[in-house]
Amino acid sequence: MVYNEIGKTGMKVSNLSFGASSLGGVFHGVREEEGIRAVHTAVDNGINFIDVSPYYGHLKAEMVLGKALKEIPREKYYLSTKVGRYGKDGVNTWDYSAKRVTDSVYESMERLNVDYIDLINVHDIEFQGDMDGGLQKICDETLPALVALKKKGVVGHVGITDLQPENLKWVIEHCETGTVESILNFCHYSLNDTLLADYLGFFEMNNVGVINASPLSMGLLSTRGAPEWHPAVWKLREACARAAEYCQQQGYPIEKLAIQFSTSLNPRIATTLFSSANPDNVLKNIGFVNDPIDEELVMKVQEIIGDQMFVRWKNS
Repeated sequence: MVYNEIGKTGMKVSNLSFGASSLGGVFHGVREEEGIRAVHTAVDNGINFIDVSPYYGHLKAEMVLGKALKEIPREKYYLSTKVGRYGKDGVNTWDYSAKRVTDSVYESMERLNVDYIDLINVHDIEFQGDMDGGLQKICDETLPALVALKKKGVVGHVGITDLQPENLKWVIEHCETGTVESILNFCHYSLNDTLLADYLGFFEMNNVGVINASPLSMGLLSTRGAPEWHPAVWKLREACARAAEYCQQQGYPIEKLAIQFSTSLNPRIATTLFSSANPDNVLKNIGFVNDPIDEELVMKVQEIIGDQMFVRWKNS
């Protein structure tokens, strides 16, 4: 396992990290005991960065993770959670107000059984962009509330997350210098989409660390294929399916190649998050990272995907 610093935070994290969304049953049902073992397996085998959110499973992921963390020494991991995006009784909600995000941090700490959060993220800022105040509210109200908690010693560092890297860039440009210490972006540094690479110079210039997520591009880069709800256009789905089939023929699962690509080919990305509540899958993914990547296969797969690498979502 390789360890990289997230920006200038001082947090040196494993290049493969544990995303706890699966503990909330986001992708499919999960057995709590197995999910807890998955967390222990990750930490016992070198992963030292764990990311979660109260939104995942509408609080369930934080609660299950909290049970797992009770049995792990605090110095063995860095913990990240989020504010702004929530849910209850199957209904999704958003609230980026100073009061709500402040209360949310303390609520998360209680569920997670910790008295300190290493990194607090504003979750999916694009949703505030659709509400009164737009993204400017993130700069004027949400982030200052989190910085106040940082000054109190409740949280260590402050970051933002979003699917659209241009939104992340906008907030960094319109906030006080140094407020945003890290960004989390998903599905844009993978075998089929490297949009995030276009923004790395900007983030680096602003001392902002980069966290990548979803190396399998929400299932596009998997033997099983993308779920029905995936927003990819049909041609992209077909291209990724052909790439997966080719990898299978070579005896090299596309999941392995995808995780290796996202974790090893750009040192400016501190870490890549994957999520699994299955201890065996956790071990398998760690093994992938520790094997050398087949760069010729990377080129062949990207050749198969071809022009579809520039296609992202149905509405893009």
